[in-house]
Amino acid sequence: MATTRKALLSFFVLLGAPSIWGETVLKQSVSRIRPGQTAFSLSIKRVPDSQSVWTAWFNIDHPGGNGDYERLDAIRFYYHDRVCPRPFRVEARTTDWIPAGSTGQVVHFSPQEGFWCLNKEQPSVETCLNYAIRFLCPAGSLPQDSRVLWSSWSKWSECSAKCDQAGVQIRTRNCLVESLQDPRCQEVSEEGRRCMGPPCSVCSLTCSTGRVNAECDACMCEDHVLHGKVSLPNGAPAAGAAIYLQAATPKLLTVSDGDGTFRVPGVCLDGQAVLQVKKPKYRTALVTVPESPRGSSSVHVRLKKADKPYVTKHPEDKVRREGQSVAFCCEAGGDPAPEQYLWFHNDTLLDPSLYKYKGTLVLKNLKMNQAGRYSCKTSNDAGSVKSKAAMLSLVAKGDAPCNPTPDSYLIRLPHDCFQNATGFYYNVGRCSSDTCVGALDNSLRCKDTATYCCGVSKTVTREITCSGYTLPIKVATECGCQRCVEAKATVRGRAVAFDTGEPIRFGHVYLGDNRISMTGYKGTFSLQVPAGTDRLVLTFVDRLQAFVNTTKVLPFNRKGGAVFHEVKMLRKSPSVTLESTKTNMISLGEMEGDDPIATLEIPPNTFYRQNGEAYEGKVKASVTFLDPRNVSTAAAAQSDLNFVDDEGDMLPLRTYGMFSMDFTDETATEALNAGNVRVHLDSAQVKMPEHQNGMKLWSLNPQTGLWEVEGEFRLDPRRRGKREERTFLVGNMEIRERRLFNLDVPENRRCYIKVRTYRSERYLPSEQVTGVVVSVINLEPTPGYATNPRAWGRFDSSVTSSNGACVPAFCDDQNPDAYSAYVMASLGGEELEAVPSSPRLNPLAVGVPQPYLNKLKYRRTDHLDRNVKKTAFRISVAKPTPNVAEESNGPIYPYEKARECEVAPSFSAHFRFYRVEGDRYDYNTVPFNEDDPMSWTEDYMAWWPKPMEFRACYIKVKVNGPLEVNVRSRNMGGTHPRTVGKLYGIRDVRSIRDLDRPNLSTACLEFKCSGMLYDQERVDRTLVKIVPQGNCYRESVSGMLHEYLVNHLPVAVNNDSSQYTMLAPLDPLGHNYGIYTVTDQDPRTAKEIALGRCFDGTSDGSSRIMKNSVGTALTFNCQEKDVQQPSAFQSLRNLPGQYPASPLRERVAVRRPSRSRVVQIQGKGVPSVRIPQRVQ
Repeated sequence: MATTRKALLSFFVLLGAPSIWGETVLKQSVSRIRPGQTAFSLSIKRVPDSQSVWTAWFNIDHPGGNGDYERLDAIRFYYHDRVCPRPFRVEARTTDWIPAGSTGQVVHFSPQEGFWCLNKEQPSVETCLNYAIRFLCPAGSLPQDSRVLWSSWSKWSECSAKCDQAGVQIRTRNCLVESLQDPRCQEVSEEGRRCMGPPCSVCSLTCSTGRVNAECDACMCEDHVLHGKVSLPNGAPAAGAAIYLQAATPKLLTVSDGDGTFRVPGVCLDGQAVLQVKKPKYRTALVTVPESPRGSSSVHVRLKKADKPYVTKHPEDKVRREGQSVAFCCEAGGDPAPEQYLWFHNDTLLDPSLYKYKGTLVLKNLKMNQAGRYSCKTSNDAGSVKSKAAMLSLVAKGDAPCNPTPDSYLIRLPHDCFQNATGFYYNVGRCSSDTCVGALDNSLRCKDTATYCCGVSKTVTREITCSGYTLPIKVATECGCQRCVEAKATVRGRAVAFDTGEPIRFGHVYLGDNRISMTGYKGTFSLQVPAGTDRLVLTFVDRLQAFVNTTKVLPFNRKGGAVFHEVKMLRKSPSVTLESTKTNMISLGEMEGDDPIATLEIPPNTFYRQNGEAYEGKVKASVTFLDPRNVSTAAAAQSDLNFVDDEGDMLPLRTYGMFSMDFTDETATEALNAGNVRVHLDSAQVKMPEHQNGMKLWSLNPQTGLWEVEGEFRLDPRRRGKREERTFLVGNMEIRERRLFNLDVPENRRCYIKVRTYRSERYLPSEQVTGVVVSVINLEPTPGYATNPRAWGRFDSSVTSSNGACVPAFCDDQNPDAYSAYVMASLGGEELEAVPSSPRLNPLAVGVPQPYLNKLKYRRTDHLDRNVKKTAFRISVAKPTPNVAEESNGPIYPYEKARECEVAPSFSAHFRFYRVEGDRYDYNTVPFNEDDPMSWTEDYMAWWPKPMEFRACYIKVKVNGPLEVNVRSRNMGGTHPRTVGKLYGIRDVRSIRDLDRPNLSTACLEFKCSGMLYDQERVDRTLVKIVPQGNCYRESVSGMLHEYLVNHLPVAVNNDSSQYTMLAPLDPLGHNYGIYTVTDQDPRTAKEIALGRCFDGTSDGSSRIMKNSVGTALTFNCQEKDVQQPSAFQSLRNLPGQYPASPLRERVAVRRPSRSRVVQIQGKGVPSVRIPQRVQ
C-alpha cells in the first residue's frame, strides 16, 4: 500500500500544473490534441525542480484571422531574454485559465516552435479561443526578481471513486509570479491522496413505469423511444444541440444531427421526465417528455437566442490609506443570468481560490503595490462582458491626503482693473477636486457612505486696486480633504427631425423599458442621470410614429453639471405594399449616380404573427436606410457603434449603412415578424477589401445600446444585376422584436484625439470650458487614400472635463492619410469655433507643434471658402510614429494609451476650440468655475449659496440713445449681518442695438438673487446697483416692480438718477416686472434659460434675438458725453455702497431734454422717489 501511495503521489507531481479551475493544464510536448484525446504522456522524462523554472505567461496574438499563433520566434522578438534558448516543455491555457486540453479544441504545440490553433480545424463554426503559453527553462537562464507569492492550497477535490471503491483526491496551489526564479516557486504545485468512495446505500427511488438506473437518479424504460427536433428561432434546424436528462447531475443523452433531429431510447414516457436542450449562444430550453401510452413519442423544441450579459453595477473608484480595507462590487444581467465572476487587477486575473470572491472583491490590509485598476468579467451562454475599470488610489502612511499647496489659477479682472504686474489677470489659486482619504467607517460597502475630495480649506481676503474703486478677492492659501460637493449630472437637449429640424413634440424618452421623460412642445428634454450610470442609453420614440425610434448613448459630465445634446431622428420612409406570397426586393441606399449599397430579399410566405402563426395577405412595409455615403447623416447614427467581443471587451464598428424595418398587416394594427430575410450587399461598395471578410449583420440591443451579431455574410456564387461584373455578399437574418440593423465590420485600428475647449482665443488653462460635446466623424478612405473621402464610417462623441476630452477615431500607422476625420464642438447647442488654418497656419494657436501638424494636415472648414462656417476642422488621423519625440506628446494617442491621453498636462499638444466671447463679464469675490460644480467653496460671500440649487436672476434694461453702452450690476450684502455692505461680485454686459430703431438698445443683466445663504439660517436681500456706463440718467422704472419693492420693506434709497438701486426681490417675479428667475441643478443651465426668457420678454419662452421693448424693468437715456466728461464708473471711488453726489449727476440733470418731465411715484408709508421720465 505504501508503494502504491508513493507511486500515486509521483504521478500527481509529474502532472502538477496548477489551474484555478482545479484542472491540469498542458505540461509536455504534444504535436496535436484533438477533442477527447488525452493531453499527457507519462513517458516524458521529469526534469528535477531544482534544475528548472517556468517563464511568465505570454500572449502576443489574438484568435482573429486564421487563428491564434503564439510562436516561439515571435515571443523572442518581443521579449528577448525572457525565454531561454532551449525550453524543456511548453504549457498552454486560455486567458480564462482553462487548460488547452480541456477546451475540446484542436491545438498544436512544441517547445521548439511554440503553440498555434487554426480556426479551420475547429468543429462547426467555432473559432479558436485566446491562448497564453509559458515555457519550462533551465534554472538560472531567466532574469532574476525577488517577488514571489504562493496562493493557499485549494480544497481537496471530491473523491473520484464510486461507492465502496478506491479513488483519488487532488488539491492545487499557484505561484502567482511564476516567471521568477525562487525556491518557493519550485515547490510542488499539486498534491494527491488516496480516498474511498461513499458507502453504498439502498436506492430509495421508485418508478411508476420502468426501472431505476444504476446511479439511482432516474427511471429507465428500455422499450420506449423519444423522437425530437430542435429548431432555431427562425425555424432553421439547430444542429449540434446537446440533449440532457434533468437530474441532480444532468446526464448527456445525445446531440441533434444536421437536420436538428435526435432519438433517445430508454426515456420513460410518463409525463415526469424533463429534458434540457443546450446550444451555445441560445437559452437552455426545458421540455417535459409528454405522456404516451404507446412506445414512442415526439417533441419539438424551438430555441430562443440568449441575451448577452451586461453590467448593471460597475465597481467604483476608491481611495484608501495603506493598511485599510476596500470592497469592489460588480453585478450583471442577461438571459440566462450570469453566475460566475472573475476579477482582474491591472488586467491580470486574481486567483479566486486566494481572494474568495464572487460579485464582490474584498481586499484587506492594503499594500501600496495593490493600487491600480480593478475590473470584473462575467459570462453566460451568449458571451462575456467586462465592467469598466475602477481605480484604487492608495496613500502611504503619514502622507497628506491632498497636496496642501494650491495650483496657480488665473481669473480675468474687469476691463477697468488693469494690474501693472499681471495685466488683466489675478492668481487666486485652485485646489484639485480629486478624491481623497477621509473619515471612513470600518464597514466594507460597495459604495462609500461619504465621498471626500480635495478642496479649499483656507482663504485670505485681498484688495485689488482698480480704476477708481477696489475689489475684494478671496485667494486660496491651503488645500485639504473634505466632503465632496454633491453635484448631480443632467443631460438636456432637443429632439428634432434630421431633414427639416422640426421639433419632435411630446415624444417619449425611455431608459431601458422604463419611460422616464417626454419631450416638450419645442422638442426639449431634461433628465437627471441615475447614480452609478456608466453608459446613458436613451431611446426616443415619436408618439405619432412618423420617425424611426432612435437609441442614443449620450455622454455626460461625471463630475456633475448639465450637458446639451441635439438628437436628430430619421423620418420613416413611406410605406409600400407587399404580397406575402411573393418574393419581394427592397433597395437599401438609392443615391443619384450610384448603385444601392444592398438589397433586401424577402422570400414568399416568410411573414408570421407575434404568436407564431403564418401570415397571408398584404403587408405594409417601411424600410428606412441611413446611407453613410451622405456625410451629413452621421449625426443621425443610432447608438455609438460599439459591440462586445467574446472576451468581453467593448470594441468599435465601422458602418456601411443602418436600416430600420417596420412590417404590419394591411390595416397597420399588428406588427409582423419575418424569418429568413436575405441581405445582398454589393461588394463594390466595400472599398476596403479586407473588410469584406469581416462584414456581418448586426442588430441593436436598445437595453445596452450595443450591437449584436445577427448573421454572417458569404460570397454569393450567383451573378446579380444587369452588370455581370457585380458580385454580392449574402447574409441571412430574422425580423423579430428588434427592428434596427447594421451592415458593419469590426475595426481595430484605433486612436484618440485630444481636444480642449476655451472661453476665448487666449487659450488659458484656467479658462477651459467643461461640458462641451466634442464630436468626431470618421471618414471612409478610398483606394489611393484620396483627399475627398466618399463616406463616413463612424460617429463618436465625448464631453470635456477640466482636462479636455479624448475622442476615439480610426487611424493607421502605415499611411498617415489612410483615415481622416471632421472634429466639431458644441456647448448648449452653440457651436464653438476652431482655430483658423488660413491665411497662415499658426502652430502655437492650433496647439500642435511642427512638423507633426503638417503631417496631420489640419484644415478648418473655411480654409478655402471664407463663407463656410468656422466651427469644425479636418485632419488626417496619422497614428504617432514610435520613438519620434515630437509625435509622442499628442494630440493623437494610440488606443492603448488612453490613460496618457486623459491625464496629459495642458502644455502637451492638443487641438483647440473657443467660444466667440460676448460683451459680458462675471466677477465673483469667492472664485467659482460654473463649468465645474465641484469647485464650489463654502463661504458666506459665495455668489451661489447652495451647490445643489442654482438660482439665476436677470433684469432687463432698455437704453434710449445712439450708442450701445456697458451696464454693470454691483451686488452686495443687504440685510444679512455677516454680508451687509460686502461685495458678492459684479456683472458687466453690453446693450444690444435694435436693428429697426438705431436709437434704442437693450441689455439683459445678471444680478445676485436674494435668498438663504449657505448656512440656510437667514435670508439676505441682495443690494443691487444697476449702473450704465456713460452720460446716462434714469427715465423710468416698471410700475409693477416699483410697487413690489415698496410693499416689501426695506426699500433702497434712489437719490442718484444715473443708476438704480434695489434690494433684490425674494419672489420669482416674471416678465411683467422685468425680472427673470430660473432655478436649476446646473448654474450654466439656469443662466441660459433665464437669459433666453429675458431676451424673449416672456416668463416661459426663449429667444436668442433681443426683443427690445418687451418685458423691461428699467429705462435709461444715454447720450454721447463731452470729451471732458468722466464716465459713470469713475464716480465709484469711495467705499462700496457710498457714492456722494458728483458734478456728473448735476450735468446729467442739466442736460435733460426739454420734453422730459418729473413725475412722482408714491408708495404707501415710504418716501417718494424722483424719476425722470420721458413724455409719452
